[in-house]
Amino acid sequence: MKDFRLSFLVTFACLALAGYWGMRGGMGVFAALTLTAALGVMEVSLSFDNAVVNAAVLKDMSARWQRIFLTLGILIAVFGMRLFFPIVIVAAATGLGMWEVSGMALAQPEEYARHLAASHAGIAAFGGMFLLLVFFAFLFDAERRVFWLGRVEARLARLGKLKTPGVTLALLALLGLYLWLPLPPSTRVSVLSAGLGGVALFLLVSSLDTFFASEMAGKKAVDTAKRSGAAGFLYLETLDASFSFDGVIGAFAVTRDVVIIMLGLGIGAMFVRSLTVHLVRKGTLDEYIFLEHGAHYAIGALAIIMLAGIVLHIPEIFTGLVGVALIALALISSIRHKRQKPICPQNH
Repeated sequence: MKDFRLSFLVTFACLALAGYWGMRGGMGVFAALTLTAALGVMEVSLSFDNAVVNAAVLKDMSARWQRIFLTLGILIAVFGMRLFFPIVIVAAATGLGMWEVSGMALAQPEEYARHLAASHAGIAAFGGMFLLLVFFAFLFDAERRVFWLGRVEARLARLGKLKTPGVTLALLALLGLYLWLPLPPSTRVSVLSAGLGGVALFLLVSSLDTFFASEMAGKKAVDTAKRSGAAGFLYLETLDASFSFDGVIGAFAVTRDVVIIMLGLGIGAMFVRSLTVHLVRKGTLDEYIFLEHGAHYAIGALAIIMLAGIVLHIPEIFTGLVGVALIALALISSIRHKRQKPICPQNH
């Protein structure tokens, strides 16, 4: 339980703040606590696959960067992505100032939620394209030697020798969305521009570690590790942001109170980070070798759900169940593999 100690402390603090806010605002202490706890559970269930993928990156980082991910990273996750970023989106959509939008979020939560929901198409396109490329980067990794789906997965991995199959497929998918989505022209343009932004951000973040490694060639290895750690930290924060987009918008189906939303999602984000560190320290991904595969397939499913959600209403519970089911199947496969033969280290 050592890895989750900080998460429990944050949970108690957030629940105390939620109770005070509910009493002060007229919602009631019990209602505030119930909603906050429900949002925390929802965030964990939707982001379990995020924790597994994060662990795959974090395990190659130093203990220092792991601590930074758990401390500074949680501040970015809670205040940056769950509070500040939605305000930025509404401000950009309405042309209002940040302070005006902040006041709207507290005094007129229905209006604030309406503006945020109106920006859903662009948000989903941005996050969906980024996550789709995360999935493709795993699927078309030519250096991978462990395959969950056998020959099918092995053949797909060999396509990675073409260098850009994932980016090509993602851009074709985005073009298809732009041409065929039954949306007003202005919304389709928003989807296209936001989707291209997601592609550009993925290419930028995923290339930073290569850039740092080449720049630091011939210098101290520890310096290179520090810079690679910084690149990995940026990648993890961007991945978390992409996971959080739909969660923030979906939270308004539970409550319109932005303070309760921030506290509830903050609890969930903290537990996801603690789970990530726990998986790394226990060596879970090395012991259950298909777990990372299941998490990446869950990310691919989430990307498709986010993109489909531009025109369809897909309940958050369905999204969570798909991710949990894929990871559970991967875990079962890992246990069977462990019983049948000695575990071979996964080569990335």
